[in-house]
Amino acid sequence: MALSNTAVPIYYGQFRDAVIRGEIPVNREIAMEMSRIDDLIANPGVYYDDEAVEGFVAYCENELTLTDGADLQLLDTFKLWAEEIFGWYYFTQRSVYQPNPDGHGGHYVTKTIKRRLVNKQYLIVARGAAKSMYASCLQSYFLNVDTSTTHQITTAPTMKQAEEVLSPIRTSITRARGPLFKFLTEGSLQNTTGSKANRMKLSPTKKGVENFLTGSLLEIRPMSISKLQGLRTKIATVDEWLSGDIREDVVGAIEQGASKVDDYLIVAISSEGTVRNGAGDTIKMELMDILRGDYTNPHVSIWYYKLDSMDEVAYPEMWVKANPNLGKTVSYETYQLDVERAEKAPAARNDILAKRFGIPMEGYTYYFTYEETLPYRPRTYWQMPCSLGCDLSQGDDFCSFTFLFPLSNGCFGIKTRNYITEMTLMKLPTAMRIKYDQFMNEGSLVVLSGTVLDMMEVYDDLDNHIEECGYDVRCVGYDPYNAKEFIDRWERENGPFGTIKVPQGVKTETVPLGELKKMSEERMLLFDEELMTFAMGNCITLEDTNGNRKLLKKRREQKIDAVAAMMDAYVAYKANKDAFE
Repeated sequence: MALSNTAVPIYYGQFRDAVIRGEIPVNREIAMEMSRIDDLIANPGVYYDDEAVEGFVAYCENELTLTDGADLQLLDTFKLWAEEIFGWYYFTQRSVYQPNPDGHGGHYVTKTIKRRLVNKQYLIVARGAAKSMYASCLQSYFLNVDTSTTHQITTAPTMKQAEEVLSPIRTSITRARGPLFKFLTEGSLQNTTGSKANRMKLSPTKKGVENFLTGSLLEIRPMSISKLQGLRTKIATVDEWLSGDIREDVVGAIEQGASKVDDYLIVAISSEGTVRNGAGDTIKMELMDILRGDYTNPHVSIWYYKLDSMDEVAYPEMWVKANPNLGKTVSYETYQLDVERAEKAPAARNDILAKRFGIPMEGYTYYFTYEETLPYRPRTYWQMPCSLGCDLSQGDDFCSFTFLFPLSNGCFGIKTRNYITEMTLMKLPTAMRIKYDQFMNEGSLVVLSGTVLDMMEVYDDLDNHIEECGYDVRCVGYDPYNAKEFIDRWERENGPFGTIKVPQGVKTETVPLGELKKMSEERMLLFDEELMTFAMGNCITLEDTNGNRKLLKKRREQKIDAVAAMMDAYVAYKANKDAFE
């Protein structure tokens, strides 16, 4: 068949038919990706190449072996995922300089160039789905078949994880069975001056795995921006990009260099993470925007496997939504044992729910779930009454002010204003600086000069902000720590009425935290700023034997001050409800 702009992809067609017949349950995210593929089928400017897909399948099954030396039979999911990479193409016009035949001068000609459509693929799939083996198949193909490839990398949070991609390739070298591998591995690596026919063409080296015939190198790189930027990489695989405690966008770092190469490919594979507010959360939000159709990006393939709800954990027939290779690469019994373990060992519960079922959880007991931290559409609260919460700091923490607007339906509108010094901003690592820039652009974070915040300068800016936004502040709740100068001036200028002291501690925090949590579960806290998403996502709680809670953060850089200020505002509101009637 070769190229066609009307054909239904072979493996996707088989998968879609099985879904329609009810044989394969899929979650909302996979259903949305199917809709995107259906759009590609209907697009006359996009072409499907079955020969390219079958070439990849034939190479893997005829040349590669499993780590135990057994024959490799590609899983249906591997074929489905790879089909989006190798199956879709488009044509573009490019002006190319062509020298004249006589060697004197030249001219530009317009050439039609065939380009692979997909240059990034994201796989989020449960532990035990053999996703590292899939990455190995891709890396091996480009190393030995695609002669245009020169530099390939694989990266993961640890060297052990990255080695899982290289190990099957090394095994294939030592246990070569197919004709290509036999040709590439015959001869001696030490033979550098004798007959080329007697030289080994493919071999593990200190650098990684090298193909001396094509000049290709596959190497492991640490998962750090400084080690990944600037590389002109043809293919890169990023393993467990959600699972490690990674605060940097390593996929973006790789793409900066790779985008200079024609038909580059980045495949990011991972199980669901247990780390909050990393680059992974930001990427997931972008992927969901693409899946929902908020913006179009046909160059990205997204396979996001997970249960649709926590309730589905109790139904084994639904588990395949999180792991499409269940029963093939991992047994139902293993899953059942993990479910029983989660019930008996709460400490392991979050990890099991995230890694086995794709439910976004956290390694620590984070107070607000991922879904509860998603912002709402922006809105203003001009001349609306509100309660103001204050959590003041002069050091590296945010000096935070949160406005709580009671709405008619029992919900609360939320806005926040936060302050740091230039010195604090300068000390931030690159990844966190990018996030802070976002806060500044949306107006939720203000940077003031100096090394220590001047509370009177903060007061002046906040006062102007309140006036510009038209907020009608009816009461104020504040943590007394470091607040005397600010509150004294507030009471002088606005009167002492409605000002409530909210000391930190389990006695004062337990009740308001519990009520705010319940409202967040019901999606009644209507915030629209990324800084509040950031702060809520950082909150963990310390709970004593009596069920009393205290608000905490896991690490120094994980600021929660805007949430503490929200709690102060809520306490003040409850104590001054009559001011809002």
